[in-house]
Amino acid sequence: MKKNALFPIVIIILLFLSACHNYNAEQKQTTQTTETTSAEKVANVHKSTVPTLLIHGYQGTVNSYHSMIIRMQESQAAQKEMTMTVQSDGSVEASGQLSGKKNNPLIQVVFKDNINNEWNQASWLKNVLSYLKNNEKVDQVNLVGHSMGGVDIYRYLGTYGNESELPQVNKYVAIGAPFNDFTDPDDGQTIDSVLQDGPSLPSSRYQDFEAMRTEISPELPVLLIAGQLDKNTLTDGTVPTTSALAIYPLLKSQDNNIGYSIIYGENAQHSMLHENPEVDHLIENFLWQ
Repeated sequence: MKKNALFPIVIIILLFLSACHNYNAEQKQTTQTTETTSAEKVANVHKSTVPTLLIHGYQGTVNSYHSMIIRMQESQAAQKEMTMTVQSDGSVEASGQLSGKKNNPLIQVVFKDNINNEWNQASWLKNVLSYLKNNEKVDQVNLVGHSMGGVDIYRYLGTYGNESELPQVNKYVAIGAPFNDFTDPDDGQTIDSVLQDGPSLPSSRYQDFEAMRTEISPELPVLLIAGQLDKNTLTDGTVPTTSALAIYPLLKSQDNNIGYSIIYGENAQHSMLHENPEVDHLIENFLWQ
């Protein structure tokens, strides 16, 4: 009787051990699948020593690109190597240094006076690039700017971009940049119309940019990223979508390789654009594929 009573208990124990073995096997298989996916993503990224500078927007800080940098490092797409802080007098302080490794180095540019105008910030960006040329022997860079940072880059290119003693700009990305200021179209202008003819109500900034477009190399590839809260609202909550795309016809007319993408939804809100993994992928594909 005792032997028969123990038999069901033995069966239950064996079934439990078998279930644990199957669960562990499934967990291991899931982990392997995740690792393979990550490795495939890394393999698709072209690695070089060319640094990419990240320029924040109005009131931006060193935290502005923090999440994007972490995600790019975790996926092994890029590696942060320097932070360059520009003081209010235009002097540059550097933290870290370039390793010379082919790891798509990232450099954060931080303006201490983060509410100053685009003319001064473009000049400060020149100081940063001059520092990199003279102290890090950098000959080529990529430039990525969010909001006013994207405006600063355009003004830098139109003002200083042809100076031979500065590093060559290989690629330029603007994220939610108000190229036509914060001016909404005056007649319900469509995206297609803006891409074809520019804004129907051009701001003074846009007119200035139109005049300096010939100073920007037609060999420079450009990517414009705009946010739109929904399909019917042409804004990211701060910058009109039409403004973020306003320079498209200017550079297209001189044969720049220029593309654009519109991000939709709540994560397309202006301050969320550089927190959005979809934006990461657009930048990675444009810079490093």
